[in-house]
Amino acid sequence: MIDPHESTTDRSDLHVSQNGDALPPPIRRIALDRQPTVALPPSQDSVALANGDRSLAAAARPTRGIAGPERMSISGLSVFYGDNEAVKNVSLPIRQGEVLALIGPSGCGKTTLLRTLNRLTELTASARREGLITLDGADIDSLEVTEHRRRVSMVFQQPNPFPMSVFDNVAYALREQGSKRPKKSALEPYVIDALQRAGLYDEVADNLDHPALRLSGGQQQRLCIARALAARPEVLLMDEPCSALDPKSTNVIEELITELRTDLAIVIVTHNLQQAYRVGDHVAFMYLGDLVEYGPTDQVFDNPSADRTRDYIGGAFG
Repeated sequence: MIDPHESTTDRSDLHVSQNGDALPPPIRRIALDRQPTVALPPSQDSVALANGDRSLAAAARPTRGIAGPERMSISGLSVFYGDNEAVKNVSLPIRQGEVLALIGPSGCGKTTLLRTLNRLTELTASARREGLITLDGADIDSLEVTEHRRRVSMVFQQPNPFPMSVFDNVAYALREQGSKRPKKSALEPYVIDALQRAGLYDEVADNLDHPALRLSGGQQQRLCIARALAARPEVLLMDEPCSALDPKSTNVIEELITELRTDLAIVIVTHNLQQAYRVGDHVAFMYLGDLVEYGPTDQVFDNPSADRTRDYIGGAFG
């Protein structure tokens, strides 16, 4: 063996040629008990993704959803807080089978738009809106607000489980729908189904009476998703659902989103462009209340038509 701390240039046993020049040391061969593993150079796609260049990374693209029927339609929507116009003449389709990702810098109107779809902005005294929002072709103003929020459920940025058991958190949405208080045994199949759809049941099945506030942050967010799903909504709105979570929990919820889009229309607000790229089937870029660009995710990220979109995706501002 060669001592790694030994300097080969100072060794006295260097081979010397006939003319006095030093020759390289002799080759020493090491016997191996197995073939060495050869490290291959990184592929073009992996390098492209590492550098944020999605146009070269076609092989690594997420599987996109297949558009189904249009569940909600936004036509000429403007939202005002007093004299401030937070959303300006926005028109968008929201389809089952797809995830619509709303992106843009802070204060651009994304969350205001999302809350308006759930009829939450009307709880603010100074707020008013213009334009038309329909749910399955019906003006949402013609629907009773509780019924509307059952059909268009919302998951918020911070997990907000109720201070009760896992079971009662999910059952709450079911109990609110009936005029009579159903028995626990009657609710149990629906609670289990919602927890399974939210990818949480296997982790809590042994104790559904466990206090919800003692769950981890990622589990609490999935519990809130289960609570939203228990009412069997047609549209699921998600406002930065992973912003307070660790990478592992974020990955679980992103996988859940891609599974749920088969049965639901999903709208997600996110500041994370990589997340929008991974889960979004269509992307809407908003800036200062305006809808700057809307289109398929790959098109918006690879070949945006607006300079502001290109600058935002490229990191010029945010």
